Amino acid sequence: MLFSIIIPVYNRPDEVHELLESLSVQDFNQSFEIVIVEDGSSISCKNIVDLYADKLDISYFFKENSGPGDSRNFGMRNAKGNYYLIFDSDCIIPSHYLTTVYQSLHLDFTDCFGGPDKALDSFSSIQKAINFSMTSFLTTGGIRGGSEKINQFQPRSFNMGLSKKAFEASSGFGTIHPGEDPDLTIRLWKLGFKTKLISEAFVYHKRRIDWNKFYTQVNKFGKARPILNSWHPEYAKPSYLFPTLFIIGLDIAIVLLFFGIYFPLFSYGVYFVLLFIVSIISNKSVKIAFLSIVATIIQFYGYGLGFLISFIAVQVVKKDPKKQFPELFFKLK
Repeated sequence: MLFSIIIPVYNRPDEVHELLESLSVQDFNQSFEIVIVEDGSSISCKNIVDLYADKLDISYFFKENSGPGDSRNFGMRNAKGNYYLIFDSDCIIPSHYLTTVYQSLHLDFTDCFGGPDKALDSFSSIQKAINFSMTSFLTTGGIRGGSEKINQFQPRSFNMGLSKKAFEASSGFGTIHPGEDPDLTIRLWKLGFKTKLISEAFVYHKRRIDWNKFYTQVNKFGKARPILNSWHPEYAKPSYLFPTLFIIGLDIAIVLLFFGIYFPLFSYGVYFVLLFIVSIISNKSVKIAFLSIVATIIQFYGYGLGFLISFIAVQVVKKDPKKQFPELFFKLK
């Protein structure tokens, strides 16, 4: 296998610096290439890429903005390797990553894999809290945290591997964003390809977001899911409804409080206490534990409301997703 690392970039030169630095110290003893695709950025990372020209086999491309999915496709079409490793620009790669992936694929080859994400000690408290809410088994983060079935794993494009054969058969990512990665995974399954989780192939994912950006992000995730369910109904799961049911139940519990009915809200309180304890054990910080509760509430409300709005529009009223939610689709030129 010759690995080609595909990195779409949009106005993030500082992140690219950290990412390339982590790739320059890999313990992998075979050659690999890096393909940077600048997706119409107004702040170029070309000067950062040039700093690593003597350390890494690296190619740089600039193209008009067409979204991360199309930029990844562009990178794969221009890559020399036969197995693509796809990262987001806000990731830092552990030194063992390439060796871990190489060994796993040699023992049990699969045309598509995904790995989990973790937080570095240097990350901010909010970043760590968001990372907890996005990866904990107590939230909707089980998939990213690695709790999903190993051989029926839906990789996420911040940490994903794809063979050249699978890319050419599927034509790569679609224009929806977010949601382009589970869409690709399901299309690969329908074509007969398999996916898997490589638990040890984790990345440090910075998630360069504040609370407002986090809400916007998870709200889009929620809107995308009913669209994906309408495209691939055989892969829809009842668990996708959980955030919506959670926020409806919490709102009802608060209303019942005014009628002297305390048990429903007490049940939610038990859940948040459990979340707090698990976060303290995981992060060793009371502050991050409190912030983890905030992050989880934002995650559930953002995703749950997005899912509910999209479900009504797409699966009940049967509106065209591209016309109803144009912010979720990139137009290719």
